[in-house]
Amino acid sequence: MPLPDFLIAGVPKAGTTALHAALVRHPDLFLPAVKEPKFFLSDGRPPATGGPGDVQTYQEHVWRRPDYEALFDPAPPGALRGEATPFYLYDHSAHDRIQALIPDAKLILLLRDPVDRAHSNWTHLWNAGLEPEADFLAACRAEEQRRADGWADFWHYIALGQYGRQVQHLFKVFPREQVLLLRYRDLKDAPDGTLDRVCDFLGVRSGVLREIPKENVNRHVVEDNAVNGVLRGLLRAGGRFGHRFPVPLRLAARGPILTLLHRARRPAAALRRGHRAAAGRDGGELRRLALGRPAFPRVVIPIVPIDKPNLARYSSLCR
Repeated sequence: MPLPDFLIAGVPKAGTTALHAALVRHPDLFLPAVKEPKFFLSDGRPPATGGPGDVQTYQEHVWRRPDYEALFDPAPPGALRGEATPFYLYDHSAHDRIQALIPDAKLILLLRDPVDRAHSNWTHLWNAGLEPEADFLAACRAEEQRRADGWADFWHYIALGQYGRQVQHLFKVFPREQVLLLRYRDLKDAPDGTLDRVCDFLGVRSGVLREIPKENVNRHVVEDNAVNGVLRGLLRAGGRFGHRFPVPLRLAARGPILTLLHRARRPAAALRRGHRAAAGRDGGELRRLALGRPAFPRVVIPIVPIDKPNLARYSSLCR
């Protein structure tokens, strides 16, 4: 039965959707329409509890092997098969599952500045009406408790950016020549060269893909006010109980509420600058949050979610 030859394995909010959309256009590659099957994230049925909206997301997991293999049935003869689930890098158990089933698979990783990645992650969930914290830094402080309460990986704003320990574990499971590390900004600033690197790594024709489709970037953040607070409460309630209803009914109920929620927005860039300034004021506390111990002196990024040795490793990996 067909299984993938390559995986876009990380990381969330770092251009994996754009890369997936670009590679779909290559005649020698096949990627299924389901962008995030999440097959290797569990050994069986996904969890039945979690944070706001998590159970509905778990229902979308393609966790049965026959269903997963069926995704690749339409692949043309001779085409390399691949899929994109950006949480594979974060889940160390997923590394072992991938190695056990497809040990020769090639893995593509897109890494992004951890602060920008975390903020984009928070913005995504805030704009969806699921994030209860109006302040990014407060949401980061809540992460430890959320993880203890079993909230899904997408809520792990800090931990998802701990690339050093994630890549280090991956290199214990897969040889380095099977892993391609890319920087998010290279995909944005030099898409043709970056796409050629991907094609060369996969062993297919280069020079075929010259651009990436426009990304689904959150350029605005919806406002925090009394009316939106009520709308968010409705969306979070739907996130908790919506899995009990058919998908068409959930979408029909959610759509108008999201439209109302997004009626007034503010630029995300200005908000991000404000959060970076706040991170500078609260740098010591945030470093302790990220590192789990007293802050190192002279850390350049105030809320760096990787320890000092891993920060050096991340910098070297992304040169």
